[in-house]
Amino acid sequence: SSYRSSGINAEYGEQQLDCALDLMRRLPPQNIDKNLSDLIDLVPDLCEDLLSSIDQPLKVAKDPKTNKDYLLCDYNRDGDSYRSPWSNEFFPHIEDGSAPSDRMRGIEKQANQAFDVYREQYFDGGISSCYFWDEEPGRFSGAILIKKTSDGQKFRSSWDSIHVIEVHEKGAGRNAHYKLISTVMLWLQNTRTGFENMDLGGSLSRQVEKDLPMTSDNFSHIVNIGGMVEKMENNIRSVLETVYFGRTLDLLNDIRSLVDLESKKAHDELNKGIANAIKDRTSGN
Repeated sequence: SSYRSSGINAEYGEQQLDCALDLMRRLPPQNIDKNLSDLIDLVPDLCEDLLSSIDQPLKVAKDPKTNKDYLLCDYNRDGDSYRSPWSNEFFPHIEDGSAPSDRMRGIEKQANQAFDVYREQYFDGGISSCYFWDEEPGRFSGAILIKKTSDGQKFRSSWDSIHVIEVHEKGAGRNAHYKLISTVMLWLQNTRTGFENMDLGGSLSRQVEKDLPMTSDNFSHIVNIGGMVEKMENNIRSVLETVYFGRTLDLLNDIRSLVDLESKKAHDELNKGIANAIKDRTSGN
């Protein structure tokens, strides 16, 4: 009876977690912090699971040693302090903070330099930070973080991308297996005076694995990871454009057409006729 009761409780807990995650996916990403806090207040038992499962918008801090901004996340946190990728020091200062090995620190420096250039090319501003750490022998992991916000007169917007990479070196150092898990959080808000408030946002996660060649030089890892992140971000951006903006445009067109209905009907009939003609011609061949 006790075993059965514990099984039921575990199943109920999993259902609660699934429902909570499903709910968070449907709420505006710019309010994740508040919504997550409210959800934890409602179901305190799910606190650890929710914090480890839900990506939150990246926060920014300034390294007082280098005067450069860096991004905060669980991967550079030790207690209440966060390690800067620029000076490799924790702020607020702590003794014996969790720091990467010499090799990981070398890869981390190269990654921060490379993605600093990538960020400028693709985002024209914003902030990027990269963190790497050792796993078991022959394996290591890293996090590539990018944040861009814009506060214009007409719109406010934010892009947060979190890329977590797992690397398994094999084949006597001739190739490596890469597993990339990427999450992008995007939101837009209308701030024009005289207009109703409109928020548009959401998040998207994707995963990809690849085996790629490498050399004895650690920089080959940066090249491989950089190529995967670049392709992933381009794919996610395309999906976001289609899913969020494309569907919003479709809904708007269904509500109010830019042309009169007779002209629209004639245009649709013309498109249909062209499509049928192409189909008949293809079938004839």
